[in-house]
Amino acid sequence: MKVGIVGAGFVGATAAFAMAMRGSCSEIVIVDIDRKKANAQASDIQHAVPFSKVMTVRDGQYSDLAGAKVIFITAGVNQQPGETRLHLLERNAAIFKAIVPEIVGVEPNAVIVVATNPVDILTSITEQLANLPPGQVLGSGTTLDTARLRALIGAHIEIDPQHVHAYVIGEHGDSEVIAWDSAIVAGLKLSDYCKSRSITWNDEIKTQIADNVRNAAYQIIQGKGATYYGIGAVLARIAEVIIKNHRAVLTVSMTSSPYEVALSLPRLVGGNGVIDLIGIELTPDERTAFEKSADILNQALKQIHF
Repeated sequence: MKVGIVGAGFVGATAAFAMAMRGSCSEIVIVDIDRKKANAQASDIQHAVPFSKVMTVRDGQYSDLAGAKVIFITAGVNQQPGETRLHLLERNAAIFKAIVPEIVGVEPNAVIVVATNPVDILTSITEQLANLPPGQVLGSGTTLDTARLRALIGAHIEIDPQHVHAYVIGEHGDSEVIAWDSAIVAGLKLSDYCKSRSITWNDEIKTQIADNVRNAAYQIIQGKGATYYGIGAVLARIAEVIIKNHRAVLTVSMTSSPYEVALSLPRLVGGNGVIDLIGIELTPDERTAFEKSADILNQALKQIHF
């Protein structure tokens, strides 16, 4: 099964490498305006294939995306130190106006997954530009934030994070919301699990974890200029869910009523994209924070005229 990646930068190349190492698909095509760079990234990854699963990794043009089951958009300018994701909006929106029609014109049946930041706004823009059935366009959303949250909770309570079920919802950015009240471990609310094992769990610890989740990208960017390993693994996982129709619950981003902008909530994802909105129970305070996050995204989207 073919996967297309538009954008040969850090995120696109790392996602391709993660897919190659995991054996996520049978073919990866990397497309970039800088064809020389796309070719170099594809060649470098192809040389690692003998140590993983048999597949083809190559560069190409938009026409080479024909037949792709899923196409990731990772193209765009990078987030700069001190720059919020929403500040990237104007710079990356213009790029998408050129990319999306090319993708849909070549392969209208592919699931399009947006990873470029600000991912929620660009997912909304892609939905409108692509004009495809609902669920066929989605953003990586807070899938990475959710993974960070589970990793930090797992570290604190000393358990495999795959057994932690907790979600980050709303914007992939500063206004994101952690749904603490619905966090579950071994069938128990997180607070009850900690109590049963005499693990300290209080507002101070929750605040520390929340700050680490929310500021992780900024800290990484300050240290090395960009984030790409975490999101690369996320995109490989999304690729597998779509290609193999895993019907997994992921906090991907898309527009769902009554919200007029793409944002993240737990959603059922399968072979044709988003199957359904699962939703989540929120406390009144969490609901208020979520509505605020949605409003921030709505206001940002209204600033763009395309």
